[in-house]
Amino acid sequence: MTDDTLARPAPGRPAATGDDARSHHGWALVVLLVGALLPPLDYFIVNLALPAIHGSLAATPAQLELVISAYACANAVTQITGGRLGDLYGRKRMFMLGMAGFVLASALCGLATSGSTLVAGRVLQGLFAAILAPQVLATIRSVFTPHEQVRVMGFYGFVFGLAAVVGQLGGGVLITLHPFGLGWRAIFLVNVPIGALALLGSWRFIPESRPPRGARIDMPGTLLLSLFLLMLVYPLTRGREDGWPAWILACLAGSLPVLALLLAVEWRRLLAGHDPLLDLRLFRNPVVALGLALAFLFYTMSAFFLSYGIYLQGGLHWTPLASGLAILPFGGGFLAGPLLMPRLAHRFGSYRVLTLGFALLAAGIGTAAALAAPTAPQWGFYAGLVATGLGQGFVLPSVVRIVLAEVEPARAGVASGMVTATLQIGAAVGAATLGGLFFSALGAHPAPADYVHGFKASMHALAVILCACVLLSATLGPLHRQLHPQA
Repeated sequence: MTDDTLARPAPGRPAATGDDARSHHGWALVVLLVGALLPPLDYFIVNLALPAIHGSLAATPAQLELVISAYACANAVTQITGGRLGDLYGRKRMFMLGMAGFVLASALCGLATSGSTLVAGRVLQGLFAAILAPQVLATIRSVFTPHEQVRVMGFYGFVFGLAAVVGQLGGGVLITLHPFGLGWRAIFLVNVPIGALALLGSWRFIPESRPPRGARIDMPGTLLLSLFLLMLVYPLTRGREDGWPAWILACLAGSLPVLALLLAVEWRRLLAGHDPLLDLRLFRNPVVALGLALAFLFYTMSAFFLSYGIYLQGGLHWTPLASGLAILPFGGGFLAGPLLMPRLAHRFGSYRVLTLGFALLAAGIGTAAALAAPTAPQWGFYAGLVATGLGQGFVLPSVVRIVLAEVEPARAGVASGMVTATLQIGAAVGAATLGGLFFSALGAHPAPADYVHGFKASMHALAVILCACVLLSATLGPLHRQLHPQA
């Protein structure tokens, strides 16, 4: 086995025999990709709708912040638990539960009559998205063959790129077009028919997959993990907006002893022969441990999305729609990257493609930072965005697949939850640290030059992180060969 054939056939995986089976696998993939599309789409699409929500519901600034942060926080806190539920009770069943809940929560958001109701709907959206998303990766790992997984993960990365592009543009377009007089409500209500069709498709086409033996949910581990992630992610999400008050700093500090207690409880549960929520044995594999670290560092890229739009609107005085269109060079690269990735992985290996992706990210972000100016960006700036998008399109499916390929199918759900939770935590940390660096440069009354300076400072720091990722990712291939010398 070469390093581009990372996974081994799963025991009990249904064989795709005949045209009918292949057709069902194709439709199952379509449904799974819809499940992968909706959660990130609803993170991106709401950004440009916040002014309209403020005018329609008279929402307070704190409620507007929670429209974004409550979704991200609820999603991150529940990811690992959502993946474990799929391992225990069946991934198809949990996919359908997550999709049904996401559709109902979207309807609640779209019909909200107050800021509080909208925030409650966003919390529910985040919770059900966290049940839904890990089942996509776990089902891909368990149902599709190792050869199929290379291509399938390329489609998975393409869907994330599509979510970023459609989300950035879709919010502005739906607000501008005002379809059926719905205004901003359309960004949530559009999920209802799409999700309903996906729910029917999942019932018809997605095969059930779970370990053969039954197990019980780890309630102490679930509560401790949820508490730890809440104490970590919520302060990082809200700290900058609230001015880092003492209670938020205390919450961050208190997350460390909660983490220590969680690890102790999970280790004792593992030694006793029970099924822990957080399977610490996964970290014995250095490829998994380093892969998760790279996923964390990679998603500090959230600082780019945060600062880029503000730089364009605040520094260059562009409209929300023009700012949304300005993401297209990045989006074009992000869409192309995952489609090119399978061919490159077949020729050079997935580990080299991952390193190439990080190199493109570092070069693209560094170029954009160097060429940012208080005037309209030139072609070199946009070339940097194309390289950044290509890099993101290479890295996302590669790092996810590399981690999951090291895990047997019985633990694919919890591993998927760990990957997606790690990405969410990385996004929160990136927004808090690199985003904080951006906002610290603006001051109370920023001039256009201050926006440029803030964008340059935060993006140069991000480029340094991505350069470190280039070096770290280059060690994954040798680690994999040490673990699997016969591969």
